[in-house]
Amino acid sequence: MRHAVVIGASIGGMLAARALTSTFDQVTLIDRDTVPDRAVPRRSVPQSRQAHVLLARGSTALEELFPGFVDEMLAAGVPAGDAHADCHWYLDGHPMRRAPSTLPVFGVSRPLLEHLVRQRLRALPGVRILDGEDVTALLHDKRVRGVRTTRSEMLADLVVDASGRATRAPRWLRSLGYGEIPVTTVRSEVVYTTRHYRYDPGAGAPFAVVMAPYPGMQRTGVTIRQDGDRVVVLLAGMLGEEPPTDDAGMLAFAESLPGPEIAAFLRTAEPLDAPARMRYPASVRHHYERLRRRPVGFLALGDALCSFNPIYGQGVTVAALEALLLAALIGTAPERYFREAARLVDNPWALASATDLRFPQVEGRRRPTDRPLNAYLARYRAATVHDATLGAAFLRVSNMLAPPAHLLAPSTILRVLRADSTINIDDQELLGVRHTTVP
Repeated sequence: MRHAVVIGASIGGMLAARALTSTFDQVTLIDRDTVPDRAVPRRSVPQSRQAHVLLARGSTALEELFPGFVDEMLAAGVPAGDAHADCHWYLDGHPMRRAPSTLPVFGVSRPLLEHLVRQRLRALPGVRILDGEDVTALLHDKRVRGVRTTRSEMLADLVVDASGRATRAPRWLRSLGYGEIPVTTVRSEVVYTTRHYRYDPGAGAPFAVVMAPYPGMQRTGVTIRQDGDRVVVLLAGMLGEEPPTDDAGMLAFAESLPGPEIAAFLRTAEPLDAPARMRYPASVRHHYERLRRRPVGFLALGDALCSFNPIYGQGVTVAALEALLLAALIGTAPERYFREAARLVDNPWALASATDLRFPQVEGRRRPTDRPLNAYLARYRAATVHDATLGAAFLRVSNMLAPPAHLLAPSTILRVLRADSTINIDDQELLGVRHTTVP
């Protein structure tokens, strides 16, 4: 009987387990926390109480893994909207022109999303969840043979690390002689505060508001309609900016943002809970694909492979895409997984890291081509105020339905150059952006 062990029973771990069910007779998820049977926050998932949204590509990936999942979300009370028409986007402080699109957005909270996935997973044969048990080491004999836990040793044909940002696998593998796992880090020092409020259908608030940070504005604000007739508000700061947690301070913080919507909402909204604060020092990417000798019988997924700045809302979608990749390769070519996963992560990592690296204070590697590319993208963002086609292209990229190079199509560059923009940028420099590579 073929057996796989997954370390961690959060979103990434459960999606990995689903991917393995077609190849393994038994899949065991091990989690050190108590796994609930209801949609409640979990102690070992620090982001349980923070704002979440499911991107368009994430919803289709979950639908591939669990057919009918979108209908189940809607039946559970998850509100859905049009990512372009129903959401107010502010890019570099510029309000994007809204227009109808085919891009859905789902305001699902993290506890409910985990609960729905957990229900589907538990209904599958051969899957079991061991909670209240911690993995302390990998069993190894020329290859990974299983795990040691606080209670026992468990043999497995495959071990998948989905334990999140606090993964200990690099340390375990180093002690087993595999060397140091190469790491890329982008340190943005994000602090964010989330609070839930009662949803008032008569107040006329938009489905979502996203005010993204940019050089000169290290603050972020987001509101999203969520399940349970709630609106979640996220206020975030980078590089020393910290949102307060008292009512007056949160309102003052929101009033400093580029648009009026979040402050207007907070002036009359009824809070349902206390604010929850979280710190996120850096995005971290583990390059297992660069190891000279890769561990046979071991793979990694989700934040244990690559963790993103949470402001950009990519984590669940990337984990779902990695699970689909795992399902496609595990039966025929598991040795290709780390290489293919690295290619999968390249685009969302480029989006998040390039945005963070626009801030001079952010630590991370920059390239000579960044200056003309950033100049072009600054003008691009300004042009979305009037050009809905450019806004639609931006949203397709941010929803991971198109690669970043989609923004550099010749017709798109011409639209940007012709846009009525007040930003003074040399067109010759912009024309040269076609000869650069999106990071």
